[in-house]
Amino acid sequence: MSQKEKQQYKVPDRNNSYRTSIGGQALIEGVMMRGVDKASMAVRLSSGEIDVETWSVQSTKDRKWYQKVPIVRGVFNFVSSMVLGYKCLMKSAEKMELDDGEEEEKPGKFEQKILDLFGDNLMKVVTVVGMVIGVAVAVLLFMYLPALIAKGVNTLTVNFLSTELGWFRTLIEGIIKIALFVGYLAIVACMKDVRRTFEYHGAEHKSIACYEGGEELTVENVRQYSRFHPRCGTSFLIIVLIISIIVFSVVTWDNLFIRLALKIVLLPVVVGIAYELIKIAGRHDNVFTRILSAPGLALQRLTTREPDDEEIETGIAALKAVLPDNKGDDQW
Repeated sequence: MSQKEKQQYKVPDRNNSYRTSIGGQALIEGVMMRGVDKASMAVRLSSGEIDVETWSVQSTKDRKWYQKVPIVRGVFNFVSSMVLGYKCLMKSAEKMELDDGEEEEKPGKFEQKILDLFGDNLMKVVTVVGMVIGVAVAVLLFMYLPALIAKGVNTLTVNFLSTELGWFRTLIEGIIKIALFVGYLAIVACMKDVRRTFEYHGAEHKSIACYEGGEELTVENVRQYSRFHPRCGTSFLIIVLIISIIVFSVVTWDNLFIRLALKIVLLPVVVGIAYELIKIAGRHDNVFTRILSAPGLALQRLTTREPDDEEIETGIAALKAVLPDNKGDDQW
């Protein structure tokens, strides 16, 4: 964050301010929040009303022993967050479709067959299929393609320079992976609908920052806080990419498909390490955590936007719905 931004917006002192374990995600015209034992989603309808839905989730106190083991807990939390976030995203889209006021079109023959086949489970099927396709595309784009390009570069150096890249091949692969990720975010950030979702992302961060700063959750107070937060999904993903460069350096290059399979096997280790690092970054403020948080905070310039008052109000509604009765219960 620039000096001008530090003067313009408040940033809670990570060493002295209250640090909550509550986290969230931007949705389509809304915000999802997950607290100690409940989650919520607040969606701004076209009528201007905020639709707030709250439900119970597994309490942090009721987690099994293996869900508390360092590194291992990160894998469980990541999968749980991904599933919950995707379901809420789909549900927010469904709410907006039902709220658009347009007359529902009669389904065609193929669509009717699908409806008859799956019935009330259609949304669950769509969710599962969407997640499977998303994972497949992610593996292809961020694992196989960078490895293929890095292997091609190594082949060129061997043919023209008669030398192997060695460990630098993994470094090149990692740089390509990060470049693809940043490029993808830069492209989607230009889309109008995505840009609005990123504004809700900013509202989520600012609401949590205001709560951690100990101020009352009002639009006026929340507006004063920074939209950048060290404990963010964007920061987590960039740390995953950086850690993967180190972990995957031990994976063989003899066969590209074997390398891909081994990287998938080692992915939980990468995710677990990244989770522990983001946990440290969210808890402390020192030279190490500032260096650790810097790439993610810089990337949040793409994935967050300054929200308007209505978006902030929506973020506050989602956060208030999951605040514990005893504030200390959500201590990070």
